[in-house]
Amino acid sequence: MPVDDSSALEPRLRVERVAKRFGTTVALDGVSLEVASGEVHALIGENGAGKSTLMKVLSGAHRPDAGSLTLDGQPFEPSDPLHAHNCGVAMIYQELNLAPDLSVEENILLGREPAALGWLRRGERRRLAKRALEEIGQPQMPLDTPVRSLTIAQQQLVEIARALVGEPRVLIMDEPTSSLTQVDTENLFGVIERMSRRGVSVIYISHFLEECQRVASRFTVLRDGRSVGSGAMSGTALDSIIQLMVGRTVDEIYPRTSRAAGEPVLELCGVAGLAKPSRVDLTLRAGEIVGLFGLVGAGRTETLRAVFGLDRLANGIVKIFSHEATRSTPAKRLANGVGLLSEDRKEEGLLLGRSIADNLTMTRLGPGTHLGIVNGTAQAAAAGKWMAKLDVKASDAAQPVGELSGGNQQKIALGRLLHHEADILLLDEPTRGIDVGSKAQIYRLMNELAAQGKALVFVSSYLPELLGVCDRIGVMFRGELSEVRPVADWSEAEIIRAAVGQADAGEAA
Repeated sequence: MPVDDSSALEPRLRVERVAKRFGTTVALDGVSLEVASGEVHALIGENGAGKSTLMKVLSGAHRPDAGSLTLDGQPFEPSDPLHAHNCGVAMIYQELNLAPDLSVEENILLGREPAALGWLRRGERRRLAKRALEEIGQPQMPLDTPVRSLTIAQQQLVEIARALVGEPRVLIMDEPTSSLTQVDTENLFGVIERMSRRGVSVIYISHFLEECQRVASRFTVLRDGRSVGSGAMSGTALDSIIQLMVGRTVDEIYPRTSRAAGEPVLELCGVAGLAKPSRVDLTLRAGEIVGLFGLVGAGRTETLRAVFGLDRLANGIVKIFSHEATRSTPAKRLANGVGLLSEDRKEEGLLLGRSIADNLTMTRLGPGTHLGIVNGTAQAAAAGKWMAKLDVKASDAAQPVGELSGGNQQKIALGRLLHHEADILLLDEPTRGIDVGSKAQIYRLMNELAAQGKALVFVSSYLPELLGVCDRIGVMFRGELSEVRPVADWSEAEIIRAAVGQADAGEAA
């Protein structure tokens, strides 16, 4: 009697015509996709396309209104994230979801602690935590350190390690490299490859399409809550994927108009913080974009925080529009026309419980006030202007920012600087978590601002955008800023050599 091997043809995960509505908002409108055993499947789409909602359905955080899910040929109806995890579906969210006051070890095993007769098996917990860290190439990470004391990149690695506990059948990764260094990203790609060889299916969500090409064999594109295309990643041009994402061609990702730098507006002379930076010398001129690159921990963020007055300076001089302003506060910097976009929008950049209008206008309420009282209509109108310009996907200006997708939250944080009419913009990873179409929009906006005479410092870990957008680029290594050179004098290889501290970084390889 022949063996029935039809099960071998059954996909590991099948999503059929899944729909989900929140009030009048249709988040998913009949999405379908299939993921085979051991396949790395890229899920691609703009912010608000429905990716996060679909992942929450798969991970048990949301119940679908219609459609069906099957896992290894069996109906899959997770009632909550723990149920989904126990079924073999693990999720790594873009926004970190850790207990900051617990240790690395406790976070990795949180909710899945080994126990016997009601007692924790601490030795077994430690062994499992070590194994998870070894699997992602981080055996040196201290298990007893509170997560709060780790960098964002290290916290992201803890989140990944936690998802690997329990040996999932399907692992969903939502922007897993957004806070990782290049070395950690390569380690992660190695983890994905090893898991794929073991038969684990990976759904990989990233706005870095080059990453999707690197790790995924197939892709599905979502747009406006619908699956609009899928296929093999090899042989599919990125332009075709982008067109599926946005419903139109994106003619120019990195627009650049001719412009001449003006007078110095920000001068840093020997600037040093209490820990980092150790020394930064920089002259920023009106009408130019200066990029800062460096590995995590190099001191880029600390430099911007010190300049903005959030962190204390240990040494050096800061001049704003040729006037010394070394000792200052964020309020004074805002009054001087300096704005900061934080890399951590969730903790520092936004008030998630307040409305879009409040977040956009909070540093400049004047145009919407009368006799010291905020005029809600005027405030909403001002917010609406920036929402339209930045193409923010939201119901209206009264919607809480915390209900928006990560990319739309980032647009609100940037919009606040524009509403404030800042002349010097300190942008720390402004395109993190933003889709390709929105990135192109932000690049155009940055180009427009520089053409208007604004001055921008642009911190980014993504070399193509630095080389495509900036007029000059400097590289930080161990708290020090290298010579800031015209973008034409840099190559990606030279920037990386400078970032790792190799001598003669400016010479050709």
